[in-house]
Amino acid sequence: MARHPEYQYLDLIEHLVEKGDRRIDRTGTGTLSTFGAMMRFDLSDGTFPVYTTKRVFWKTAVKEMLWFLTGQTNIQSLLRENVRIWTDWPLAAYRKATGAEISQEDFEAKILADDEFAQKWGDLGPVYGKQWRRWVDAHGKEHDQIAGVIETLKTNPASRRMLFHAWNVGELDQMALHPCHMTYQFYVSDMPDSTAETSAKGRLSLLVGQRSCDIGLGNPFNIAQQAALLHMVAQQVDMVPNELVWVGGDVHLYLNHIDYAQTILSRQPKPFPKLCLGRRPASIDDYRIDDFIVTGYDPHPAIDVPVAV
Repeated sequence: MARHPEYQYLDLIEHLVEKGDRRIDRTGTGTLSTFGAMMRFDLSDGTFPVYTTKRVFWKTAVKEMLWFLTGQTNIQSLLRENVRIWTDWPLAAYRKATGAEISQEDFEAKILADDEFAQKWGDLGPVYGKQWRRWVDAHGKEHDQIAGVIETLKTNPASRRMLFHAWNVGELDQMALHPCHMTYQFYVSDMPDSTAETSAKGRLSLLVGQRSCDIGLGNPFNIAQQAALLHMVAQQVDMVPNELVWVGGDVHLYLNHIDYAQTILSRQPKPFPKLCLGRRPASIDDYRIDDFIVTGYDPHPAIDVPVAV
């Protein structure tokens, strides 16, 4: 019997606990770190790689991916979807600038209620969505990298240039957080002969390069949302999802996540759920969270893990 693919994640955590390089990091929390890791997930049978050794709130992860795809960079639209995972950075900036001891709940309420306040304090700078959909070159021209990839997949699927990325050197200092998952590259296998009469579809794979990976809090979200993206793009270009390949650079476990690590290492993975898309939207811009139909998800209980800001 094949080994459960979630063991790739558990093995990486075990390696960090046992052999990780102890480091002081940007947040001051401290980490156990390693350099260079890879995980591969086969999505060809509808598998949705949502980890099972703790409950992953996959809808929140997919909502974040849908937000990236809109090109938006303000947390107001995320908060309207009840997604709070980006609030820490603008909240910290607001407290530092004003000296106000405002609670996260009150800050989020002001963002939601006051558009002017949200415009001033809720924007994250030119983070992922801005770079993916509205990268501005030296001549002031905007580039929609997502649209470009989809067009190339339709017209030249053998291309080695089907990628988008977010590491815009000239705008890094304006971002609330530098991009962690940086490069997304697509690859098509089993391409049907365009001259033959066949209903065969190409198989679409996605490789994600991530320079920095919070293995406890970030990676479970990243894998789920990247798998969702692969399903969406495959549907838009009339292909079938194949393999999600994840490559990490500095992969780390925060020192205040050690109890988390020990807990999930004591648990046995359960079968991954399945994902199907309930409809085919007109474009990559038109997906909604209700389009993602997930069945068979029966994870171990959730674990609260603190974020390092």
